[in-house]
Amino acid sequence: MDRPPGPSVRVRLTLSYAGFLMLAGALLLGAVWLFLLRYVPDRAVLIARDDTAGTDGVFPVRYNLVHVFLPRAAAVLAFLLVFGLVGGWILAGRMLAPLTRITEATRLATNGSLAHRIRLPGRNDEFRELADAFDTMLARLEAHVAEQRRFAANASHELRTPLAISKTLLDVARTDPTCDTGEVIDRLHTVNTRAIDLTEALLLLSRAEQRSFSRKRVDLSLLAEEATETLLPLAEKHGVTVETGGDIASTTGSPALLLQLTTNLVHNAIVHNLPEQGTVWVRTDVRPESAVLTVENTGERVTPELAATLTEPFRRGTERVHTDHAGVGLGLAIVKTITQAHDGTLTLTPRPEGGIRITVELPAAAPDADR
Repeated sequence: MDRPPGPSVRVRLTLSYAGFLMLAGALLLGAVWLFLLRYVPDRAVLIARDDTAGTDGVFPVRYNLVHVFLPRAAAVLAFLLVFGLVGGWILAGRMLAPLTRITEATRLATNGSLAHRIRLPGRNDEFRELADAFDTMLARLEAHVAEQRRFAANASHELRTPLAISKTLLDVARTDPTCDTGEVIDRLHTVNTRAIDLTEALLLLSRAEQRSFSRKRVDLSLLAEEATETLLPLAEKHGVTVETGGDIASTTGSPALLLQLTTNLVHNAIVHNLPEQGTVWVRTDVRPESAVLTVENTGERVTPELAATLTEPFRRGTERVHTDHAGVGLGLAIVKTITQAHDGTLTLTPRPEGGIRITVELPAAAPDADR
């Protein structure tokens, strides 16, 4: 927005300081003048004590007082004006120095430099709180931009892989007339399916990040049962037993996104399990102000360092890459994004005996929600 130029804040503060000082000085001089008018007589009579002192006389005291007081009062006001302007300019500069540092940091951030921090010294005051809040915002923004750049690079790499494979298969089919066309079509179908799954996962991730969904009352226990029933054939194929239980846990959110969250958790727990005789536990609980969904499984031991990175996009454990169900690497990233979009918390805890416990805690639904 284009705005007409105006005086700087420092100039306005200087004029305010000087004006206030002039007003205070004028009021003080006015009070002194009123005191003099009240207690000093209009004329004074001088009476000689002896004959040698001269004759008696009457002198106009107030008339002389005006000629003596007013010039000196004007000189005092002039001094206060100069003192107020100079002192106000210095004080305003010192007061606005932190604001200048904040403005400079803002300009650097606008130009793309997010690594700069204000780190305002001194005691805790309004400027210090503003600077600390701005530093926190810069840190979060820098982390978010870095995450988005990493995500874009990983997404480009993941999408390029199936496209490159498809191009290679088509080149082989075009240059080698003796190749098995049916096999090429089957492999193209598999690669194309993976690319579609990855694209749909990216769209779902974007939708969850934008929070572009309506909120309704949702029972997590019903979602857990639905996800378990849907993935039961996959569990039987992997020889995994799925146990579901818990209380009615109601929250408010998108039924479709929360079902996707639950399905991703159960799917990961089934696929990344023991080679045989594995178990998955799905539970729902109610806490005073939250609804909790917990999914844990048996499996290989996971270090806390690895568990802390599993929610990053396209992050997979080493054991996940060599399975037939490696997925697109966005399962837990989608879970994390959906959880954050519903103002919840996601916790990953390695189990001492192997496997991992994943807890999703969402705000409990209000008693009158969706009624």
